Amino acid sequence: MAGKKYRSVMLIDDNEIDNLINQKMIEAASIADNIYTHTGAKSAIEFLRNMERLDVADKVLPDVIFLDIDMPLMDGFQFLDEFEKLSDTTRKKCRIVMLTSSINPQDFNRSKKYENVKLYLNKPLTHENIVSLNV
Repeated sequence: MAGKKYRSVMLIDDNEIDNLINQKMIEAASIADNIYTHTGAKSAIEFLRNMERLDVADKVLPDVIFLDIDMPLMDGFQFLDEFEKLSDTTRKKCRIVMLTSSINPQDFNRSKKYENVKLYLNKPLTHENIVSLNV
């Protein structure tokens, strides 16, 4: 069963191996034409801000952002706080899937406070998670 097709998705995880595995899983499921990969939340936020400034948001912004929670410098929740400050266009276009290896229920409850967080998944992504994705 094929999942929903997206123009682009973004992976944000400080663990390059997790990013690579998730990228390969997304490619194998053929759910996205483009996959952007960031190993830090700061660079991902900068990328999104730059796309807004260049006025190419409709064509370039990812439909889905897979966001790791536990990262150095800027964690997933700090990313979400910065994401909230972006334009309406960006916030409407990008849906966020929280990815975590944490079993802390507080993380799950905290993620529900953000309107753009549509799904909360445990790492690693599975083929079933990806093909059933409908955010």
